[in-house]
Amino acid sequence: MTKADIVAKISEKLGLEKGDVQAVVEAFMEEVKTSLETGDNVYLRGFGSFIIKTRAEKTGRNISKNTTIKIPAHNIPAFKPAKVFVEAIKTNTEVPV
Repeated sequence: MTKADIVAKISEKLGLEKGDVQAVVEAFMEEVKTSLETGDNVYLRGFGSFIIKTRAEKTGRNISKNTTIKIPAHNIPAFKPAKVFVEAIKTNTEVPV
């Protein structure tokens, strides 16, 4: 599902203009991004959390040059689904064969 699909479904369900829904969806995504950039996690009860994970410094390898490099510690964004969300997915979807 793409952002356009999400906008179309919300527009259809609520009877709103697609342009208005798209503006709201993009504003939501921008707010989540801005919050994470400032170091604040975003918690959506019943859905999940957008959090910042810190990766420790580690040693990596450049295979083509056969050398080791230091990869510095850094932060990455992550999504942690809520328990209710995980259980709904487990019980309502089929495992592909």
